[in-house]
Amino acid sequence: MPDLYVTPRPTAVMTPRVTQADIARRAGVHRATVSLCLRNSPSIPEATRQQIQTIAKEMGYQPDPVLQALMAYRSSHLSNRRAITLAYVTNWDTKWGWRSASAHRSFFEGAARRSTQLGYSLDHFWLKEPELSQQRMSDILFNRGIDGIILASHIQSDSESLDFDWTKFSAVKIDCFPRRLALHSISNDQRKIVQLTVRRIVDAGYRRIGFILPPKWDELADFAWSAGFLAEQARLPGTEHVPIHYLPETAGSEQTLSKDDQDGVAAWFRLHRPEVIISHAQYVSPVFKRIGLNIPGDVAYVDIFVEQPDGKTAGVFENSERVGEIAVEVLAGQLLQNIRGVPDMATATLVEGTWVEGASLPLRPTSRGPKAVSP
Repeated sequence: MPDLYVTPRPTAVMTPRVTQADIARRAGVHRATVSLCLRNSPSIPEATRQQIQTIAKEMGYQPDPVLQALMAYRSSHLSNRRAITLAYVTNWDTKWGWRSASAHRSFFEGAARRSTQLGYSLDHFWLKEPELSQQRMSDILFNRGIDGIILASHIQSDSESLDFDWTKFSAVKIDCFPRRLALHSISNDQRKIVQLTVRRIVDAGYRRIGFILPPKWDELADFAWSAGFLAEQARLPGTEHVPIHYLPETAGSEQTLSKDDQDGVAAWFRLHRPEVIISHAQYVSPVFKRIGLNIPGDVAYVDIFVEQPDGKTAGVFENSERVGEIAVEVLAGQLLQNIRGVPDMATATLVEGTWVEGASLPLRPTSRGPKAVSP
Protein backbone atom coordinates (compact mmCIF):
# COMPACT_ATOMS: atom_id res chain seq x y z
CA MET A 1 0.00 0.00 0.00
CA PRO A 2 1.47 3.35 -0.94
CA ASP A 3 2.29 5.81 1.76
CA LEU A 4 -0.42 8.38 2.32
CA TYR A 5 0.76 11.94 2.35
CA VAL A 6 -1.40 14.43 4.12
CA THR A 7 -0.75 18.08 3.40
CA PRO A 8 -0.27 19.80 6.71
CA ARG A 9 -2.84 22.47 7.54
CA PRO A 10 -1.24 25.92 7.49
CA THR A 11 -0.88 27.48 10.88
CA ALA A 12 -3.25 30.40 11.31
CA VAL A 13 -1.61 33.67 12.16
CA MET A 14 -3.63 35.47 14.80
CA THR A 15 -3.70 39.21 14.34
CA PRO A 16 -3.98 40.98 17.69
CA ARG A 17 -7.23 42.90 18.12
CA VAL A 18 -6.76 46.65 18.06
CA THR A 19 -7.85 48.02 21.42
CA GLN A 20 -8.95 51.44 22.58
CA ALA A 21 -5.67 51.64 24.51
CA ASP A 22 -3.78 51.22 21.21
CA ILE A 23 -5.76 54.08 19.69
CA ALA A 24 -5.13 56.25 22.74
CA ARG A 25 -1.36 55.72 22.52
CA ARG A 26 -1.28 56.62 18.84
CA ALA A 27 -3.49 59.70 19.31
CA GLY A 28 -1.74 60.83 22.46
CA VAL A 29 -4.92 61.02 24.52
CA HIS A 30 -6.38 59.22 27.52
CA ARG A 31 -8.19 55.92 26.92
CA ALA A 32 -11.38 57.40 28.40
CA THR A 33 -11.29 60.09 25.70
CA VAL A 34 -11.12 57.41 23.01
CA SER A 35 -14.09 55.60 24.57
CA LEU A 36 -16.18 58.77 24.59
CA CYS A 37 -15.22 59.64 21.01
CA LEU A 38 -16.13 56.19 19.72
CA ARG A 39 -19.51 56.53 21.42
CA ASN A 40 -20.10 59.94 19.84
CA SER A 41 -20.35 61.57 23.25
CA PRO A 42 -21.35 65.25 22.92
CA SER A 43 -19.03 66.00 25.87
CA ILE A 44 -16.08 65.79 23.47
CA PRO A 45 -15.65 68.47 20.75
CA GLU A 46 -16.75 67.28 17.34
CA ALA A 47 -13.32 67.87 15.77
CA THR A 48 -11.69 65.62 18.39
CA ARG A 49 -14.33 62.95 17.90
CA GLN A 50 -13.79 62.91 14.14
CA GLN A 51 -10.00 62.78 14.56
CA ILE A 52 -10.13 59.81 16.95
CA GLN A 53 -12.71 57.99 14.84
CA THR A 54 -10.51 58.44 11.75
CA ILE A 55 -7.50 57.01 13.58
CA ALA A 56 -9.59 54.08 14.80
CA LYS A 57 -10.73 53.35 11.26
CA GLU A 58 -7.16 53.53 9.91
CA MET A 59 -5.98 51.09 12.60
CA GLY A 60 -8.79 48.66 11.80
CA TYR A 61 -10.48 48.97 15.17
CA GLN A 62 -13.64 46.92 15.65
CA PRO A 63 -15.65 46.97 18.87
CA ASP A 64 -15.97 43.71 20.79
CA PRO A 65 -19.68 42.78 20.49
CA VAL A 66 -19.54 40.55 23.60
CA LEU A 67 -18.08 43.36 25.68
CA GLN A 68 -20.64 45.83 24.32
CA ALA A 69 -23.48 43.49 25.21
CA LEU A 70 -22.08 43.04 28.73
CA MET A 71 -21.77 46.79 29.24
CA ALA A 72 -25.32 47.38 28.00
CA TYR A 73 -26.62 44.66 30.33
CA ARG A 74 -24.79 46.06 33.34
CA SER A 75 -25.96 49.57 32.53
CA SER A 76 -29.59 48.45 32.35
CA HIS A 77 -29.44 46.55 35.66
CA LEU A 78 -27.76 49.06 37.94
CA SER A 79 -29.49 49.26 41.31
CA ASN A 80 -31.52 52.40 41.97
CA ARG A 81 -31.14 53.32 38.30
CA ARG A 82 -33.30 56.27 37.33
CA ALA A 83 -35.34 55.66 34.21
CA ILE A 84 -34.30 57.81 31.26
CA THR A 85 -37.19 59.90 29.94
CA LEU A 86 -38.12 59.93 26.28
CA ALA A 87 -40.28 62.71 24.83
CA TYR A 88 -43.36 61.81 22.77
CA VAL A 89 -44.02 65.08 20.93
CA THR A 90 -47.34 65.59 19.14
CA ASN A 91 -48.68 68.45 17.04
CA TRP A 92 -52.43 67.72 16.80
CA ASP A 93 -55.08 70.44 16.73
CA THR A 94 -55.75 69.82 20.42
CA LYS A 95 -53.47 68.37 23.09
CA TRP A 96 -55.21 65.00 23.30
CA GLY A 97 -57.12 65.00 20.02
CA TRP A 98 -54.90 62.28 18.60
CA ARG A 99 -56.38 59.85 21.12
CA SER A 100 -59.63 59.84 19.13
CA ALA A 101 -57.79 58.29 16.16
CA SER A 102 -57.36 54.56 16.75
CA ALA A 103 -54.02 54.25 14.94
CA HIS A 104 -52.45 57.19 16.75
CA ARG A 105 -53.68 55.93 20.09
CA SER A 106 -52.11 52.55 19.29
CA PHE A 107 -48.81 54.22 18.30
CA PHE A 108 -48.54 55.73 21.77
CA GLU A 109 -49.61 52.55 23.58
CA GLY A 110 -46.99 50.52 21.75
CA ALA A 111 -44.30 53.14 22.39
CA ALA A 112 -45.18 53.39 26.09
CA ARG A 113 -45.10 49.62 26.57
CA ARG A 114 -41.77 49.17 24.77
CA SER A 115 -40.25 52.12 26.65
CA THR A 116 -41.06 50.45 29.96
CA GLN A 117 -39.64 47.13 28.76
CA LEU A 118 -36.35 48.82 27.82
CA GLY A 119 -36.10 50.76 31.08
CA TYR A 120 -37.27 54.17 29.82
CA SER A 121 -40.19 56.36 30.77
CA LEU A 122 -42.26 58.13 28.11
CA ASP A 123 -43.67 61.64 28.60
CA HIS A 124 -46.08 63.40 26.26
CA PHE A 125 -45.45 66.97 25.05
CA TRP A 126 -47.75 69.08 22.87
CA LEU A 127 -46.18 71.59 20.49
CA LYS A 128 -49.16 73.95 20.59
CA GLU A 129 -48.98 74.73 24.30
CA PRO A 130 -49.99 78.41 24.70
CA GLU A 131 -47.12 80.91 24.57
CA LEU A 132 -44.58 78.14 23.99
CA SER A 133 -42.37 78.46 20.91
CA GLN A 134 -40.69 75.48 19.29
CA GLN A 135 -37.29 76.80 20.30
CA ARG A 136 -38.50 77.10 23.90
CA MET A 137 -39.78 73.52 23.78
CA SER A 138 -36.36 72.41 22.55
CA ASP A 139 -34.69 74.19 25.47
CA ILE A 140 -37.13 72.71 28.00
CA LEU A 141 -36.49 69.16 26.81
CA PHE A 142 -32.72 69.66 26.87
CA ASN A 143 -32.73 71.26 30.32
CA ARG A 144 -34.80 68.39 31.67
CA GLY A 145 -32.12 65.99 30.52
CA ILE A 146 -34.28 64.52 27.75
CA ASP A 147 -32.23 63.71 24.68
CA GLY A 148 -34.50 61.17 22.98
CA ILE A 149 -37.53 62.37 20.98
CA ILE A 150 -40.35 60.60 19.11
CA LEU A 151 -42.32 62.90 16.82
CA ALA A 152 -45.82 61.49 16.32
CA SER A 153 -49.37 62.55 15.44
CA HIS A 154 -48.36 65.67 13.53
CA ILE A 155 -50.66 67.74 11.38
CA GLN A 156 -50.11 67.70 7.64
CA SER A 157 -47.60 70.35 6.56
CA ASP A 158 -45.08 70.50 3.75
CA SER A 159 -43.12 73.40 5.25
CA GLU A 160 -42.96 72.42 8.92
CA SER A 161 -39.49 71.29 10.01
CA LEU A 162 -39.50 72.22 13.74
CA ASP A 163 -37.17 74.81 15.20
CA PHE A 164 -35.29 72.45 17.53
CA ASP A 165 -31.55 72.26 18.11
CA TRP A 166 -31.29 68.76 16.68
CA THR A 167 -27.57 68.48 17.48
CA LYS A 168 -28.65 67.90 21.08
CA PHE A 169 -31.14 65.12 20.42
CA SER A 170 -31.58 61.62 19.09
CA ALA A 171 -34.92 61.52 17.29
CA VAL A 172 -37.27 59.49 15.11
CA LYS A 173 -40.71 60.19 13.71
CA ILE A 174 -43.84 58.13 13.24
CA ASP A 175 -45.36 58.60 9.76
CA CYS A 176 -44.00 61.11 7.26
CA PHE A 177 -44.69 64.43 9.00
CA PRO A 178 -43.01 66.84 9.56
CA ARG A 179 -42.16 66.10 5.93
CA ARG A 180 -39.16 68.45 5.63
CA LEU A 181 -37.48 66.99 8.71
CA ALA A 182 -35.55 63.99 7.34
CA LEU A 183 -35.40 61.80 10.45
CA HIS A 184 -35.57 58.01 10.46
CA SER A 185 -39.28 57.18 10.24
CA ILE A 186 -41.54 54.31 11.19
CA SER A 187 -45.05 53.85 9.84
CA ASN A 188 -47.69 51.40 8.68
CA ASP A 189 -47.04 50.06 5.19
CA GLN A 190 -50.27 51.32 3.66
CA ARG A 191 -49.23 50.39 0.14
CA LYS A 192 -48.71 46.75 1.08
CA ILE A 193 -51.82 46.75 3.25
CA VAL A 194 -54.07 47.68 0.34
CA GLN A 195 -52.17 45.40 -2.06
CA LEU A 196 -52.68 42.50 0.34
CA THR A 197 -56.35 43.45 0.51
CA VAL A 198 -56.85 43.44 -3.25
CA ARG A 199 -54.99 40.14 -3.67
CA ARG A 200 -57.15 38.46 -1.05
CA ILE A 201 -60.26 39.80 -2.76
CA VAL A 202 -59.14 38.51 -6.17
CA ASP A 203 -58.35 35.11 -4.70
CA ALA A 204 -61.83 35.06 -3.18
CA GLY A 205 -63.22 35.25 -6.74
CA TYR A 206 -64.01 38.96 -7.18
CA ARG A 207 -62.86 41.28 -9.98
CA ARG A 208 -64.78 44.59 -9.92
CA ILE A 209 -63.26 46.13 -6.82
CA GLY A 210 -64.27 49.56 -5.56
CA PHE A 211 -62.31 51.71 -3.11
CA ILE A 212 -63.89 54.49 -1.04
CA LEU A 213 -61.13 56.63 0.45
CA PRO A 214 -60.85 59.88 2.43
CA PRO A 215 -58.29 62.03 0.55
CA LYS A 216 -56.76 63.15 3.84
CA TRP A 217 -55.84 59.55 4.63
CA ASP A 218 -54.13 59.24 1.27
CA GLU A 219 -52.19 62.50 1.65
CA LEU A 220 -51.04 61.66 5.18
CA ALA A 221 -49.70 58.34 3.86
CA ASP A 222 -47.91 60.09 0.97
CA PHE A 223 -50.53 58.60 -1.40
CA ALA A 224 -49.54 55.04 -0.52
CA TRP A 225 -53.19 53.91 -0.34
CA SER A 226 -54.05 54.92 -3.90
CA ALA A 227 -50.66 53.78 -5.22
CA GLY A 228 -51.12 50.27 -3.84
CA PHE A 229 -54.69 50.00 -5.10
CA LEU A 230 -53.89 51.23 -8.61
CA ALA A 231 -50.85 48.94 -8.83
CA GLU A 232 -53.00 45.89 -8.10
CA GLN A 233 -55.88 47.10 -10.25
CA ALA A 234 -53.48 47.25 -13.22
CA ARG A 235 -53.20 43.46 -13.02
CA LEU A 236 -56.90 43.15 -13.86
CA PRO A 237 -58.55 43.68 -17.27
CA GLY A 238 -59.38 47.33 -17.95
CA THR A 239 -63.07 46.49 -18.31
CA GLU A 240 -63.12 45.53 -14.63
CA HIS A 241 -61.49 48.70 -13.30
CA VAL A 242 -63.55 50.80 -10.89
CA PRO A 243 -62.33 54.36 -10.17
CA ILE A 244 -61.48 55.29 -6.58
CA HIS A 245 -64.25 57.29 -4.95
CA TYR A 246 -62.66 60.06 -2.89
CA LEU A 247 -64.76 61.34 -0.03
CA PRO A 248 -65.00 65.07 0.74
CA GLU A 249 -62.02 66.71 2.46
CA THR A 250 -63.89 66.95 5.77
CA ALA A 251 -64.39 63.20 6.00
CA GLY A 252 -60.87 62.52 7.22
CA SER A 253 -61.38 64.66 10.31
CA GLU A 254 -65.11 64.63 11.08
CA GLN A 255 -65.41 60.89 10.36
CA THR A 256 -69.04 61.34 9.28
CA LEU A 257 -70.72 61.97 5.94
CA SER A 258 -73.46 64.47 5.19
CA LYS A 259 -76.59 63.49 3.27
CA ASP A 260 -75.12 64.94 0.06
CA ASP A 261 -71.89 63.02 0.59
CA GLN A 262 -73.84 59.81 1.12
CA ASP A 263 -75.75 60.49 -2.07
CA GLY A 264 -72.40 60.81 -3.85
CA VAL A 265 -71.36 57.36 -2.67
CA ALA A 266 -74.71 55.93 -3.77
CA ALA A 267 -74.37 57.50 -7.23
CA TRP A 268 -70.83 56.10 -7.60
CA PHE A 269 -72.08 52.63 -6.63
CA ARG A 270 -75.00 52.70 -9.08
CA LEU A 271 -72.73 53.89 -11.91
CA HIS A 272 -69.87 51.40 -11.48
CA ARG A 273 -71.53 48.45 -9.73
CA PRO A 274 -68.51 47.09 -7.84
CA GLU A 275 -68.71 43.50 -6.63
CA VAL A 276 -66.81 44.37 -3.47
CA ILE A 277 -66.05 47.63 -1.67
CA ILE A 278 -62.88 48.46 0.27
CA SER A 279 -63.17 51.23 2.85
CA HIS A 280 -63.48 51.95 6.58
CA ALA A 281 -66.76 51.16 8.35
CA GLN A 282 -67.10 54.52 10.09
CA TYR A 283 -67.60 56.17 6.70
CA VAL A 284 -69.58 53.66 4.70
CA SER A 285 -71.78 51.76 7.18
CA PRO A 286 -74.33 54.60 7.40
CA VAL A 287 -74.36 54.85 3.60
CA PHE A 288 -75.00 51.13 3.16
CA LYS A 289 -77.86 51.36 5.64
CA ARG A 290 -79.38 54.46 4.04
CA ILE A 291 -79.42 53.14 0.47
CA GLY A 292 -80.41 49.64 1.53
CA LEU A 293 -77.25 47.71 0.57
CA ASN A 294 -77.04 44.31 2.21
CA ILE A 295 -73.56 43.04 3.13
CA PRO A 296 -72.55 40.61 1.69
CA GLY A 297 -75.79 39.85 -0.20
CA ASP A 298 -75.72 42.93 -2.49
CA VAL A 299 -72.01 43.71 -2.30
CA ALA A 300 -69.07 42.23 -0.42
CA TYR A 301 -67.11 44.46 1.93
CA VAL A 302 -63.51 44.62 3.18
CA ASP A 303 -62.26 47.02 5.86
CA ILE A 304 -58.71 48.40 5.57
CA PHE A 305 -58.68 49.20 9.27
CA VAL A 306 -60.06 46.29 11.30
CA GLU A 307 -59.79 47.35 14.94
CA GLN A 308 -61.19 44.25 16.64
CA PRO A 309 -61.30 41.05 14.56
CA ASP A 310 -64.70 39.48 15.18
CA GLY A 311 -65.16 37.03 12.31
CA LYS A 312 -67.82 39.24 10.72
CA THR A 313 -65.76 41.78 8.82
CA ALA A 314 -62.92 40.78 6.50
CA GLY A 315 -59.96 43.14 6.23
CA VAL A 316 -56.56 44.06 7.60
CA PHE A 317 -55.38 44.56 11.16
CA GLU A 318 -52.72 47.26 10.83
CA ASN A 319 -50.46 46.37 13.80
CA SER A 320 -50.15 50.04 14.76
CA GLU A 321 -48.86 49.26 18.26
CA ARG A 322 -45.86 47.60 16.63
CA VAL A 323 -45.12 50.92 14.88
CA GLY A 324 -44.79 52.59 18.28
CA GLU A 325 -42.64 49.75 19.61
CA ILE A 326 -40.20 49.95 16.71
CA ALA A 327 -39.96 53.73 17.08
CA VAL A 328 -38.67 53.22 20.63
CA GLU A 329 -36.29 50.47 19.54
CA VAL A 330 -34.76 52.61 16.79
CA LEU A 331 -34.47 55.58 19.15
CA ALA A 332 -32.89 53.43 21.87
CA GLY A 333 -30.25 52.28 19.38
CA GLN A 334 -29.34 55.88 18.63
CA LEU A 335 -29.15 56.76 22.33
CA LEU A 336 -26.91 53.77 23.04
CA GLN A 337 -24.47 54.97 20.35
CA ASN A 338 -24.81 58.67 21.23
CA ILE A 339 -26.02 59.45 17.72
CA ARG A 340 -27.43 62.97 17.63
CA GLY A 341 -28.85 65.24 14.96
CA VAL A 342 -30.54 64.76 11.61
CA PRO A 343 -29.00 61.78 9.76
CA ASP A 344 -27.22 62.24 6.44
CA MET A 345 -29.44 59.53 4.97
CA ALA A 346 -32.81 58.89 6.57
CA THR A 347 -34.38 55.43 6.48
CA ALA A 348 -38.00 54.28 6.67
CA THR A 349 -39.24 51.21 8.52
CA LEU A 350 -42.64 49.99 7.33
CA VAL A 351 -44.89 47.67 9.35
CA GLU A 352 -47.10 45.35 7.34
CA GLY A 353 -50.69 44.47 8.21
CA THR A 354 -52.24 41.10 9.04
CA TRP A 355 -55.13 39.74 6.98
CA VAL A 356 -58.32 38.93 8.88
CA GLU A 357 -60.94 36.57 7.45
CA GLY A 358 -64.58 37.58 7.79
CA ALA A 359 -68.08 36.77 6.62
CA SER A 360 -68.33 40.09 4.73
CA LEU A 361 -66.14 38.56 1.98
CA PRO A 362 -67.58 35.11 1.20
CA LEU A 363 -65.67 32.93 -1.25
CA ARG A 364 -67.12 32.76 -4.74
CA PRO A 365 -67.31 29.42 -6.61
CA THR A 366 -64.52 30.54 -8.97
CA SER A 367 -62.14 31.56 -6.18
CA ARG A 368 -58.68 30.10 -5.88
CA GLY A 369 -58.66 30.37 -2.10
CA PRO A 370 -56.38 32.34 0.18
CA LYS A 371 -53.36 30.04 -0.15
CA ALA A 372 -52.45 31.54 -3.52
CA VAL A 373 -51.87 34.98 -2.03
CA SER A 374 -48.40 36.29 -1.26
CA PRO A 375 -48.29 38.19 2.04
